[in-house]
Amino acid sequence: MDFPRRLAAEALGTAILVATVVGSGIMAERLTADVALALLGNTIPTGAILVVLITILGPVSGAHFNPVVSLVAALRGELTWRLAALYSTGQILGGIAGTFIAHLMFEAPLLQLATHVRSGGAQWLSEGVASFGLVLVILAGVRFQKSAVPALVGLYITAAYWFTASTSFANPAVTIARTLTDTFSGIRPVDAPGFIAAQIIGALTALAFASWLLQPAAEAT
Repeated sequence: MDFPRRLAAEALGTAILVATVVGSGIMAERLTADVALALLGNTIPTGAILVVLITILGPVSGAHFNPVVSLVAALRGELTWRLAALYSTGQILGGIAGTFIAHLMFEAPLLQLATHVRSGGAQWLSEGVASFGLVLVILAGVRFQKSAVPALVGLYITAAYWFTASTSFANPAVTIARTLTDTFSGIRPVDAPGFIAAQIIGALTALAFASWLLQPAAEAT
């Protein structure tokens, strides 16, 4: 595919992903006061939409929808640095658009700033772990069972919502977009840099580990 179509797929995919995260969070908040049930209502749509989006847009752009995935692809020589930068820009802009679309669908104020506190060592560690696992799942999936990657990513994020203290953002574009919603899925703008730094560190650690773990034995010797 040419650059415009690839960039459009990345922006559109990230927009739909964020609209799903934010929209399902708003719906969950409106339907129940039970936080655990609301989180479940936020988790299932997110995992499901990832399977759908990666399946339909993967052949167009690779379906990164995530700047750290594009960063890893550039470090592996699968994307040029210019294209990785364009992917990341499209992902961020698409994510912001997704937040606004979710607000409009639920008749919420369009422009918001999140006040949901998400900070501290446990939260940052959670984001590092979530991003490490996500990148490792993608790299191992591509290496051994490429056709399963959509399901693997969707299932991993579904699980990571629940085993991480941060509910597994694992994505700088999604993190930035979620600073603009003061709803169930929001994160204070002041807390976003810590999340993004942890996500980058987790992704780079996964790349280094996977480069050793997934190397064929003949090459390793």
